[in-house]
Amino acid sequence: MKLAASYRLSTIDYRLLMLIKTKGIVLRSIKYAETSLICDIYTEELGLRTYIISGVRKQKAKVGASLLQIMTLLDLVVYNRKDRDLNRTKEIKPDLLYRSIPFDVRKRAIGTFMTELLRKTIREAEPQPELFNFLRNSFLFLDETPHNPANLHLHFMVELSYYLGFMPGGTYSDDTPYFDLREGIFTPDQPDQIYCIHPESATILSQFMTKSIPETHTIECSNDIRQGLLDKLILFYRYHVENMQELNAHLVLREIF
Repeated sequence: MKLAASYRLSTIDYRLLMLIKTKGIVLRSIKYAETSLICDIYTEELGLRTYIISGVRKQKAKVGASLLQIMTLLDLVVYNRKDRDLNRTKEIKPDLLYRSIPFDVRKRAIGTFMTELLRKTIREAEPQPELFNFLRNSFLFLDETPHNPANLHLHFMVELSYYLGFMPGGTYSDDTPYFDLREGIFTPDQPDQIYCIHPESATILSQFMTKSIPETHTIECSNDIRQGLLDKLILFYRYHVENMQELNAHLVLREIF
């Protein structure tokens, strides 16, 4: 990643910066120089921020790079200047440590997809506490649930769309059996094929809209319907999120589920 020309790490007077205590979720972590990382972190107090974290790839680093993997939940004290695209951290500690995600291939794949989706859809650098709580609770539920997680990413996509401003609307019924991806509603008339969710899948979508996350495992659908609905929801996002980059993590989900 190229740093802005105006950003001079060696000359910043940190006495001018405000210190903020916040929770955060790591969305991306990439190597920088020999021992540092640059991390995109969605924070409770500041929204989406990018931090350079020095020395974490040294052998005897106080904060190890393993603590900055995607999905990690953190307690942070950070320096903040609104005129900087890249800031630094003062303190980094784990918020809660996952118990099952690191060891469960299915959960890890779902969490990776969720993280990539967030990274390619959330662009606001303003705090949204409700969105942060939703994200944190979603990752914690993924970690803690004893049930088959195969449906969780679909429920997550439906719920996340609410915070992004284009949640599916209307109600599935015999009179409105199709879902129009462009209009974002159930409709009596079949839309153009590419932007249409047909009744067999539309009824499943309606369940994801009405059931809570602990009920997600009770939604019964075949792998084919699940994969087809995932493809349609990705198209739904691409239509409603301007200049959304292509997703890749969903390809792993195809292999696992």
